[in-house]
Amino acid sequence: MSCLRAAFLLMLCLAAPPALAVTVTGTARVVDGDTIEMSGQTLRLIGIDAPELAQPCRRAGKPWACGTWSRDALRARIKGRDLFCVGQDQDRYGRWLVTCRLGDQDLGQTLVRYGIAFAYRRYSTVYVPDEALAEGEGRGLWSGTTETPEDYRHAASDAKSDAGQGCALKGNVSKGGARIFHAPGQKDYAATRIDPDKGERWFCSADQARRAGWRAAHR
Repeated sequence: MSCLRAAFLLMLCLAAPPALAVTVTGTARVVDGDTIEMSGQTLRLIGIDAPELAQPCRRAGKPWACGTWSRDALRARIKGRDLFCVGQDQDRYGRWLVTCRLGDQDLGQTLVRYGIAFAYRRYSTVYVPDEALAEGEGRGLWSGTTETPEDYRHAASDAKSDAGQGCALKGNVSKGGARIFHAPGQKDYAATRIDPDKGERWFCSADQARRAGWRAAHR
């Protein structure tokens, strides 16, 4: 065991209660920008949050698939190299919440520093300084525009709830990435289908839709 790895283990033992619940070493399969699979375990990198694979983003005025970009950027960072991951808790989906080392680097910190993922403030502020540097330099996700992954997930959940509550405006994402809402009686209203996985949602009022960044359909 290298001195660096031994020091890393000692630091975790001193900072956390009892024994580590999981320790996994080896090559990983990347699921998305903050989730990997190793040795039959699904591991969620703690302290970071990457865009969902279907999350709509824009860069240079054009639609940008930032979720798949983030996933592919993580794959490129790993490049088949061994990771050393440790964690103590699982989330509600049964994924282990882990910190991983890639050589002498904290993988989560690297992803945030290069704008491949956001700092997940709800659970940790350790990477917030790295995020500030990435934002200031316009790196990765900070070179475009998008909502936070957490807001995107909430909006997708709200879309299902709003439909059940009788909210009638349909927020549609066009092939070009434009966010347009349709009201009853408009030409394309009946034909418009809402797909929450694409970021589409229902709205209860035009003001609500505009505040969320959607514009009214022209016809």
